[in-house]
Amino acid sequence: MSDETGAALPGPLPDRFRQAAKPGTALLRLETTQSREGALDGAWWPRSRNVGAELPGLVRALTEHLGSVVSIGLDAEAWDDVPARLLVDGRSVHIDRYPVGDDTVIVTRGDRDHFSLLVVPPQTSREAALAAMARAVEAGGTDSARQILVTTGSGSEPPGEAT
Repeated sequence: MSDETGAALPGPLPDRFRQAAKPGTALLRLETTQSREGALDGAWWPRSRNVGAELPGLVRALTEHLGSVVSIGLDAEAWDDVPARLLVDGRSVHIDRYPVGDDTVIVTRGDRDHFSLLVVPPQTSREAALAAMARAVEAGGTDSARQILVTTGSGSEPPGEAT
């Protein structure tokens, strides 16, 4: 599969997604079994690090596919002005502050049903973002969010980890 420039893109993303993907896109792999395989359940490419501007769209997309979202866990150090709660379409969503890194958000539905999403940095090029999102939704994928971002050129390698 290739994009308009002829560069090969990994993973089976439908053409309609590749053409429409832009910052603000959420890509989900949802399994209906109790035990989901793979390190990640999906990916999200926010437009900015502004929680108030970005999370409502993600919560709406997730609610459409998963049902009511109770909380979102994220690394507060990686986002601007993280509130304790966010009101989305009249429903309160709790914001949990976890040191999960800026490359992951944890979505909770119900009491204990958690989904882990790769966060593609807002400034990422379209090609790198598409590659990262495709890797994040590979069935049985074992790469961490950090590994995916480094491998696809979507994020920078942490200091001291250069090869």
